[in-house]
Amino acid sequence: MKLKNIKYSLLACGALFTVLSCSEDFLTVEPKGTELEANYYKNETQAYAGLVAVYDILGKQSKGFENMICMLNAGSDDFYAGGGGATDGAGIHGFSDYSITQSTIPRSFWDDFYRGIFRANVLLQKLPAVPMDEAKKARFTSETKALRAYYYFELIRTFRNVPLILEPIPTADIFKVVQATPEVIYAQIEKDLKESLSGLPIIITNKTDEAGRLSQGAAKALLGKVYLYQGKNALAAAEFFDVNGTPGGTSMYGYKLVDNFADLWKISNKFNSEAIIEISHTDKSNADWDFWGGGKDEGNSVCIMIGPRGYNRLVNSTAPDYVAGWSFNTVTQRLYDVLKGDPRFDATILDMKALKAAKQADWAPNYEDTGYFLKKFMPLKSDISTGGGSADLNYKQDVYAIRLADTYLMEAEALGATGIRAQALLDAVRARVGLGSVPVSMDAIMLERRKELAGEGHRWFDLVRTGRAAAALAFKGFIPGKNEIWPIPIKELENTEIVQNPNYNN
Repeated sequence: MKLKNIKYSLLACGALFTVLSCSEDFLTVEPKGTELEANYYKNETQAYAGLVAVYDILGKQSKGFENMICMLNAGSDDFYAGGGGATDGAGIHGFSDYSITQSTIPRSFWDDFYRGIFRANVLLQKLPAVPMDEAKKARFTSETKALRAYYYFELIRTFRNVPLILEPIPTADIFKVVQATPEVIYAQIEKDLKESLSGLPIIITNKTDEAGRLSQGAAKALLGKVYLYQGKNALAAAEFFDVNGTPGGTSMYGYKLVDNFADLWKISNKFNSEAIIEISHTDKSNADWDFWGGGKDEGNSVCIMIGPRGYNRLVNSTAPDYVAGWSFNTVTQRLYDVLKGDPRFDATILDMKALKAAKQADWAPNYEDTGYFLKKFMPLKSDISTGGGSADLNYKQDVYAIRLADTYLMEAEALGATGIRAQALLDAVRARVGLGSVPVSMDAIMLERRKELAGEGHRWFDLVRTGRAAAALAFKGFIPGKNEIWPIPIKELENTEIVQNPNYNN
C-alpha cells in the first residue's frame, strides 16, 4: 500500500499517537479501543504504521488553517495576510503586521512539530526490538532520524530557542524540560541527517508504492540547507553538489529541472523529476470541519485559502473556471512589480483587476485586497472533490518542501555567489524559463529565488537569514532584534522551565 495513502486508513495508529502526544491535555487521557504504546510495535506492520505517523507531520506545511506556507507568506514582503478581515486569524495577521505576541502565535506551530519529534522518539526506541528484516529496519530508522531532523529544523528557524528531546519523557518530567542552545540543536540535526544516509535508498524507484518517502538525495539536500543556515558554506556546497549534479542535467539522484515551469503546478504532475521533498495530499480523506487541522485531514488547505473571494467567471468568458476562495495571501504590489514581465508571472500571479477590466471575471474584494492572488495553488472547479467531507478541505495538489531549482540557487549562494559553477547554476534556473544569463552575485541569486519560489514559503526565511529582513519588512512594522524569530506560545511557558524569546514578554 502506498505511503501516501496508507495513513488514511490507519486509525488505530492515529489514536495511538494522539494518546502519546506530549502536551498537558493528554496526560490524563485514558485510552479506550486503541493499541496502547506498551503493546504496540510487535511486528513490521505496526512499525510501518508508526513510521507513517511520523511522516504525517510533514503535512504541517499545507494542512489546516494554521499551515506553514500561508503563515510564512504573510510575514514576507510579497504577501499580506488578507482573508475576511483583521480578525480572521489573529496569528497570521499578527505575523503579517508584526504585532504578534505570545498570546496570538498559534500554539500548533510549536506543538505539531514536537508531536512529530515525540512520535519519532518512540519509534526509534521501539524499532530495535521489532522482529523484521534488518535492512528494512535500518531504512525505517534512517527515515525516522531524517524526519526528526526536519522537524527540529523547522522549530529552530522559527523559534530558535527550543528544547532538545531525544527520547520519550516520563510524565513527571515533562514540565522540567529546558531549552538547548541553537548550536546544540543544529549539531543534533546534522547528526541525525548524517546517520540517516546509509540506510536510505539512493533513489525512490518504486513510485507506485513508495512515493513521498525520503531518499539519500532528500536527506543530503536538507543537510545542505541546514549547513547554509549556519553559514557553513563549504559543507553546504558539497552536499548540494551531489544533489544538483551538472546544472541543467540529471543528477546522480535522478533530479532534473522539469522543462516547463508551469507544469510544476499541475495537480497530476506529482513526484516529478524536480521534487526532492514533496508533501502528498489527497481528496480521499473525507476531511470535514469537525477535525480540520487536527491531523486526520489530508487535503491541501492552501488551495482554498488563497483564491479570490466571490470569484465569478462571466458569461462567454474564456477565463479559467477557478474555485472561489478565502483571499488569504493577497499579493503585494512589490511582488507584482518584481514579477511583471517575467516568464513565471502567469504561473505565479492571478491578476483579477486585468480579468475584470477585460470583462472576463469578477470577484468580491475583501481585506488587504490588491487584486492580485497567488496562482500556484489555485484550484479549478474541475479539481473539486466528489468524495465525502467538505469539498473546500479536500484538494489533492502536492507541495514541494524542497525542489531542485531551490537547491541550485542555494548551492550558488553557498559558493559565495561567484565562480563558473555558481554562474551555471543561476543560468540553468533562468534558462528553464527562457531567460538569458546575468552576472552571478548575491543580489542576483536572491532576486532569482524571489521570482522562482514566490508563494512557496521561502521568502521570509531568506530575508531573515541573510540580514535583509529589517530593510525589506520595515513597511510592515518589522523590529530588528525581535521579529527574526517567533514568540513561544504562552501555554508552553505556564508551569514549565521554558523561557520566552527576547522582547516578547508582554
